[in-house]
Amino acid sequence: MEFTSQPTLTGARVTLEPLAQAHAADLAAAVLDGELWKTWYATHIAAPEAMAADIDSRRALHAAGASVPWAVVDAASGRAVGITTFLNLEPANRRLEIGSTWLGRAAQRTGINAEAKLLLLTHAFETLGCIAVEFRVHWHNQQSRAAVARLGAKQDGVLRNHKVWPDGTIRDTVVFSIIDGEWPTVKQSLVQRLAGHAG
Repeated sequence: MEFTSQPTLTGARVTLEPLAQAHAADLAAAVLDGELWKTWYATHIAAPEAMAADIDSRRALHAAGASVPWAVVDAASGRAVGITTFLNLEPANRRLEIGSTWLGRAAQRTGINAEAKLLLLTHAFETLGCIAVEFRVHWHNQQSRAAVARLGAKQDGVLRNHKVWPDGTIRDTVVFSIIDGEWPTVKQSLVQRLAGHAG
C-alpha cells in the first residue's frame, strides 16, 4: 500500500476518517473548547473561522503527496473532535512521522488519543511496513511530550533552534520514535491501557 493511502481506520472509541470539508463545523466547535488555537507553542491549530481554509490546505498537501490527514471522530457522538496526520513520508526509508495532531479539550484523556495512536501505528507498522515512526514535539509542550512517552516512544534527541515561529520565537523540537522491534510491546501496552481505562 502507498504511504499516501488514506483508509478509514476504525476502533471502538474512535474512527479516523479522511479529512474533508464535511468535518469543518465539528472541528470549529471542538477547537473552541479551551481556545486551543491560542496555545502559543501550537501554531498549527486553526482558529474556528480559519478551519475550512486549514482543511483545504491539509487536503492540498495530501494531494501533493506530502502528508496524510485524518479527522478524529468520536465513535460515541459521531462528531469530529480533532485532526491527526502522517508527515515526513519516507517510503524509501520505511519511516514517517505522526504529528500535526490536536484534540478538543473534552476529548483529551478519554482514550480517544490512545486508540487513534494504536490505529495509526498499526497501519504504519503492519500495513505500510514501516521500520520507524517518529513524533516531534515542541520543547515547551509538556502535555504532548508526556503523552508520547506514555505510548512507549523513546526520545532520540532535541533539535535545538529548529524552527522560527511566525511570532519570532524559536522552537526547540524534541524527537521521539518507535522502531519496528519495539512495536509488539508498544501495541500490547496500548491494548492493555485501552482495556483498563481511558488513556
